Amino acid sequence: MKKLICMISLSLIFGSLYAQIKPQNLEGASSGKLERLADFPSKFVSARNVDVWLPEDYSQEKEYAVLYMHDGQMLYDASTTWNKQEWAVDEVMGQLIEDGKVRNCIVVGIWNPGRGRHADYFPQIPFRMLDLELQDSLMHKVNRAENQALFEYPVNSDNYLKFITNELKPWIDAHYSTKTDRDNTFVAGSSMGGLISWYAICEYPDVFGGAACLSTHWPGSFDVENNPIPDAFLSYLRRNLPDPKTHKIYFDYGTETLDALYEPYQKKADEVMRSKGYTNQNWITEKFEGADHSENAWQERLHIPFTFLLAE
Repeated sequence: MKKLICMISLSLIFGSLYAQIKPQNLEGASSGKLERLADFPSKFVSARNVDVWLPEDYSQEKEYAVLYMHDGQMLYDASTTWNKQEWAVDEVMGQLIEDGKVRNCIVVGIWNPGRGRHADYFPQIPFRMLDLELQDSLMHKVNRAENQALFEYPVNSDNYLKFITNELKPWIDAHYSTKTDRDNTFVAGSSMGGLISWYAICEYPDVFGGAACLSTHWPGSFDVENNPIPDAFLSYLRRNLPDPKTHKIYFDYGTETLDALYEPYQKKADEVMRSKGYTNQNWITEKFEGADHSENAWQERLHIPFTFLLAE
């Protein structure tokens, strides 16, 4: 009955677009099975691929927790990624499930839109808290590379989260055998994906019960001198962190390359976590000496946040 109601609701949301969403089997999974929802349509963001990982023994007779992950094109298959690195989510999660260290889970990998990634992942309410002159400068004067603006379009993270919660999650729950409640719904990402993950759990505390934020890009841009962006993030967190009795949050950072910038900001975030009542029962921050800002580094420690969020 739940699935039928979801499918009827989705038909009303998507209309003819709904009929176009057909899972395609993918090669390349080292463990379990991968299915692609190609060019998933949305009223809120540009269409994008969504890759769904199912464990080896996936069955409609069981129900599964769901982990939503950003930068979906980087999660499963290094042969298809721009830098030939991957998170190895299929291998790590598959082994944890096989060893009984985490509950049954599927992983929904949401592709980023390429040059629009920064706009989708930058927390929107903290952005609006910035001075208007700074907002304008970030939008029109700051580049991430030569001839490439930091933001390809206006900050759109509120719509990105609406896409996940109002469109993608209902579709996933209607078509896979999921546990739909907050205690079995999680979100994770790295760098800018770390920012949008804590923003998601704050904006939708009734949807997400836990967030994993690896190598969180606290500067928001690439300036660290006199940068007010981290303070805006922390101010937002002080006002909006969800109840520690019902939520879990994981943070980490390395010490090399871009990660070398993060420790001072993460320590301030940790102070906020403590002030809001978070303890080692519902919050972890880990430092990884020598780890850089890369999928290879995140792969090596991915079992830690997975186990923390999804332990039985």
